[in-house]
Amino acid sequence: MKKLCLLGLAIGLASHSVWADTKSASIENKDAFVSNLMKQMTLDEKIGQLRLISIGPEMPRELIRKEIAAGNIGGTFNSITRPENRPMQDAAMRSRLKIPMFFAYDVIHGHRTIFPIPLALASSWDMDAIGRSGRIAAKEAAADSLDITFAPMVDISRDPRWGRTSEGFGEDTYLVSRIAKVMVKAYQGDTPSAADSIMASVKHFALYGAVEGGRDYNTVDMSPVKMYQDYLPPYRAAIDAGAGGVMVALNSINGIPATANMWLMQDLLRKEWGFKGLAVSDHGAIFELIKHGVARDGREAAKLAIKAGIDMSMNDTLYGKELPGLLKSGEIQQSDIDNAVREVLGAKYDMGLFKDPYLRIGKAEDDPADTYADSRLHRAEARDIARRSMVLLKNQNETLPLKKTAKIVLVGPLAKAPIDMMGSWAAAGKPDQSVTLLDGMTRALGDQAKLTYVRGANITSDKKVLDYLNFLNFDAPEVVNDPRSAQVMIDEAVKAAQQADVIVAAVGESRGMSHESSSRTDLNIPANQRDLIKALKATGKPLVLVLMNGRPLTILDEKEQADAILETWFSGTEGGNAIADVLFGDYNPSGKLPITIPRSVGQIPTYYNHLSIGRPFTPGKPGNYTSQYFDDTTGPLYPFGYGLSYTSFSLSDMALSSTTLNKTGKIDASVTVKNTGKRDGETVVQLYIQDVVGSMIRPLKELKNFQKVMLKAGEQKVIHFTIEEDDLKFYNAQLKYAAEPGKFNVQIGLDSEDVTQQSFELL
Repeated sequence: MKKLCLLGLAIGLASHSVWADTKSASIENKDAFVSNLMKQMTLDEKIGQLRLISIGPEMPRELIRKEIAAGNIGGTFNSITRPENRPMQDAAMRSRLKIPMFFAYDVIHGHRTIFPIPLALASSWDMDAIGRSGRIAAKEAAADSLDITFAPMVDISRDPRWGRTSEGFGEDTYLVSRIAKVMVKAYQGDTPSAADSIMASVKHFALYGAVEGGRDYNTVDMSPVKMYQDYLPPYRAAIDAGAGGVMVALNSINGIPATANMWLMQDLLRKEWGFKGLAVSDHGAIFELIKHGVARDGREAAKLAIKAGIDMSMNDTLYGKELPGLLKSGEIQQSDIDNAVREVLGAKYDMGLFKDPYLRIGKAEDDPADTYADSRLHRAEARDIARRSMVLLKNQNETLPLKKTAKIVLVGPLAKAPIDMMGSWAAAGKPDQSVTLLDGMTRALGDQAKLTYVRGANITSDKKVLDYLNFLNFDAPEVVNDPRSAQVMIDEAVKAAQQADVIVAAVGESRGMSHESSSRTDLNIPANQRDLIKALKATGKPLVLVLMNGRPLTILDEKEQADAILETWFSGTEGGNAIADVLFGDYNPSGKLPITIPRSVGQIPTYYNHLSIGRPFTPGKPGNYTSQYFDDTTGPLYPFGYGLSYTSFSLSDMALSSTTLNKTGKIDASVTVKNTGKRDGETVVQLYIQDVVGSMIRPLKELKNFQKVMLKAGEQKVIHFTIEEDDLKFYNAQLKYAAEPGKFNVQIGLDSEDVTQQSFELL
């Protein structure tokens, strides 16, 4: 019996699509459906499905619609509203086979409601909060007709010079892997075919966070053991969680660009991991194979990419042009093209687009009256999640929380910076909808206290940096400096500070300083802002630093100058309200660092779980002939997992249920955590394990579990962790994933350094 044209019914067309009107397998059978459709496709139609086109000047909308109708485009990105995407889907329905388009976008930490940057989300160590941010982002994006996001970004980052540190979840394999699973499930919901879900495309596959020197797009040279042990697990976690797509990295891996890397894309991703989803190149990456020096020309670049298994060419100029000739000459096989087409069609099937191409576009009469209406935002959720992401680094003499009856002066270039509050990759967020710190503090205080605001400094006085930050903003300069001299601005701030009870200084980076291609050699707060801080310190008034930044900054001097330091990262649409909640004690901070803060850029990399060495430095003992920097204190400024609260917590000694573990057994490790302060609060209890002796050198410790716990003042709770053999496994020199018998140290603490320890033996 002929199948009804589900697509035709969905859009109310009289004509039936070719693929839906044949005696093919039911649309409910994915493999049979895709195979049947491919039998009806011409070569040009197949190649068209492999082209992912960027909306922009090089491809105006009228031309795009014409190309779509001709079957020459498989998907687009950077069109983000229903009225934009509906005409393109209409064009697809005019094509011979009526194969639907998909619409993609970089929904990284929110869509219209902007949540804290990923590094900040990781600072919450709160999987429920992180999941809520992703689910809301998916719902908002789907409501705007988007089908897929190029996220989550799960690159391990241990060099904060890299600008894209802001987009990831930090330095630790275990923490990032857990978040990767949460974000994939949040984006895709129960199924990516649901109208309020979008497909996740995990990136950047692979090892992009390890670029040499922290310089974007640079090379990566890494041992297989380090890859498997430290850098690959988060991508695997996302894929195991069901991510429908993978975006391929721009970097090379051991001399071979990821976009042409047969081992990476075929042996590892497809064969070893069993990935059956969509592999998309990064923007222009196939053409860049020429610049990498592995392809003579565009023809060879297209050949290398398609044979490696790059299914879609983002911002394509080469697949459409070169694949027909490559096939005709026999340099590639029909199967190379068909394998890629099958994955593209399979992804569209999984997105639910063959059953309803307008699943997320909807009907024109149902479009929101105002796409950018404030009522479409999720402000309460954004505020709550932003509060959870902040890390209290210092609080001398209980400077915080501030009293709402105090005279407060607010200074700094980031106190009134709505665009910076959103951070990089702010999707469809609007600066005029974000709450600045000045806004938030003003609302929190009302008429209770006197709040004075003065700018005090510009983001930077370096014209070269300023020109860089404004280069890519076509509408208007993103960073606008006050034309007055630096000294005049500082003098104004000092005069205001002298009349106040306490100073709050919002300092750090503009969002453009922590962005793609924004790598830095210097991680200090810009010099003119440091001059402001020094002048404010000289007033003798209590000084609170509110840091806004997308990466760890070297704040050694600022740590000594400030009475309190609150790390807020870039906290999103509701950032100003959320920061004010923490400053005034309406919320007790509970964030913990997901990445180490170094003392200086010269210490990088300074991640916590480094390998054991033969001559370690021991604090308090002579440093000669040990692994140290003789000109500075060895060790970080703030360790991984660190974060204070307005209350205090204590941990009891650890109890182990057994001192031996067999391969099928379990050990219970427990501690009692107590809120020893006067306020209710949350903390994160962290479990670390050290493999003391192995067949190869093992890290000093590795995070293996954690629990975030809320305790009322004076309350205590026993926290249990279960340890099994799987927690002890690692990749050995032969890349075998196994645990080795021997002694293991178990550490439990409130950060990676301050821990209680016990030992057991794996039999």
